[in-house]
Amino acid sequence: MSPDLTALQGRLQHRFANPRLLERALTHRSFGADHNERLEFLGDSVLNLAISGLLFEKLDALPEGDLSRIRANLVKQDTLFGLAQALGLSSGLRLGDGEKRSGGHKRPSILADALEAVIGAVYLDAGFETASALVRRLYGGVELSHTMTALGKDPKTELQEWLQGRKMKLPVYRVVATLGEAHKQTFDVECTVQESGHSERGIGASRRAGEQAAAAAMLQHLMASAR
Repeated sequence: MSPDLTALQGRLQHRFANPRLLERALTHRSFGADHNERLEFLGDSVLNLAISGLLFEKLDALPEGDLSRIRANLVKQDTLFGLAQALGLSSGLRLGDGEKRSGGHKRPSILADALEAVIGAVYLDAGFETASALVRRLYGGVELSHTMTALGKDPKTELQEWLQGRKMKLPVYRVVATLGEAHKQTFDVECTVQESGHSERGIGASRRAGEQAAAAAMLQHLMASAR
């Protein structure tokens, strides 16, 4: 293991039984086929569950809608980017030459996705309790309070609340296509509401941004149809 990854394990306060997982978590698709996108997918779910448990415990007086809004702000790209920077993830990233030249080690979407992948890697390496403990350490400097509900809702949260208010199932998101060169990709994402049988598409510079765009289009369609 490289000195950078050894040092990162110290900052994570977790020594990997399978160091290959950490290496893969920091590998961008521009570097090679064994990249971090599957770990990112897994880590996204682990992060949401860990944050949900933390908020349920710390903010026990708040209703579900406010908790969802706070969670959305805690797991959005800007927040994850800041945490990844504080953790020093950029020093361990493995990027293709084009991505390196374009400053990929500083790109918010790449660092945010890598952090989710690291959380997924810790989950596979040692289980949910260890991954949840990592999430709690990462967010240890973030003050959790009811005032965070004043933050604006993102489209995915708005859509989720709109559907839940009508006892409908949550939307399903799917990456339809990845467009462009490896160092400058855009993601074409489809959002489907099963009970309406309707889908909308959105384009973004990251999977998360594409999901937000698709959610915004879906919400606009549903609200117009409900009038």
